[in-house]
Amino acid sequence: MNDVHASFFFGGEQMQKVMFVVPGEPIGKGRPRFRQVGQYTQTYSPKQTVNYESLVRLEYHAQCGNHIFCQDAALGMRITAYKPIPKSTSKRKTLQMLDNVIRPTKKPDWDNIGKIVCDALNKTAFHDDAQIVDGSVIKCYSEQPRIEVEIWEIAEGG
Repeated sequence: MNDVHASFFFGGEQMQKVMFVVPGEPIGKGRPRFRQVGQYTQTYSPKQTVNYESLVRLEYHAQCGNHIFCQDAALGMRITAYKPIPKSTSKRKTLQMLDNVIRPTKKPDWDNIGKIVCDALNKTAFHDDAQIVDGSVIKCYSEQPRIEVEIWEIAEGG
């Protein structure tokens, strides 16, 4: 994924697209935690969630700069999550995993992967994740665990 920021034309209109990679094992959004502080209940995110969201933002800025999509742009997003192949896997199964014959059916759930990436990119790549009108999360195996993220403008009427 060398071309991290691109423009393309659709119906005579210039559209934007960004792509970036977050190295390491994909993490899903953790459930909120609660604690009592006096007579109040305080909600907070687990430390692993906060750290991973920071990593996603850091990689976005490093690879895409300060590009932020327009506030009124409808966006599409594709997240491909590459999970590591378990160490105890046979060579035959490893090849099947690399060929996507066997796909990861374990945690993190696809929706939690999407949620952690979208929440991390709020006010960074786009103003609000409500702008995403078309999205997908694909889970695969790889010898180089990572997530690859593509975000693009969707043309009016498209």
